[in-house]
Amino acid sequence: MVYTPAEVRTLTPFRETVEKRAPLPDPRDVFLCHAWDDRGGAAKELHDLLVSRGVSVWFSEKDVALGTPLLREIDRGLAKSRVGIVLVTPALLNRLRGEGIADKELSALLARDLLVPIVHTTTYEALREVSPLLGSRSGLSTAEAPMAAVAAKLAELVTI
Repeated sequence: MVYTPAEVRTLTPFRETVEKRAPLPDPRDVFLCHAWDDRGGAAKELHDLLVSRGVSVWFSEKDVALGTPLLREIDRGLAKSRVGIVLVTPALLNRLRGEGIADKELSALLARDLLVPIVHTTTYEALREVSPLLGSRSGLSTAEAPMAAVAAKLAELVTI
């Protein structure tokens, strides 16, 4: 795997955090925060790519059973995940403007400082307009590498 110097600087603190949080009950490597509109497209693609690389992913479409309280299940997923990834798409930017569930997930992840943004079909500039805190985080972009390469880098980061 080849990393740019900027990616090494970005991902090293996350690797250290992952190593510290390893002994959680029923742990998940990552919590995938995404817009509802992306659940069958980009979010599912990223989920599937991560799972194919041996990453355990908390993904609402797979982990929330019918009839269970969504926010409580999200809270549990956040608690047992070592790292959060936020799939930043135009749909997510629209959801963040409306302060929906994705906004609550993002707030929890920002508070824990366990967050890697994945910018997909949008830009960091557009993200900073909606969320300066998230936009100030270093992360990965599918404009620079395909989704499969992004997933490979995330998998290497979180599987210890």
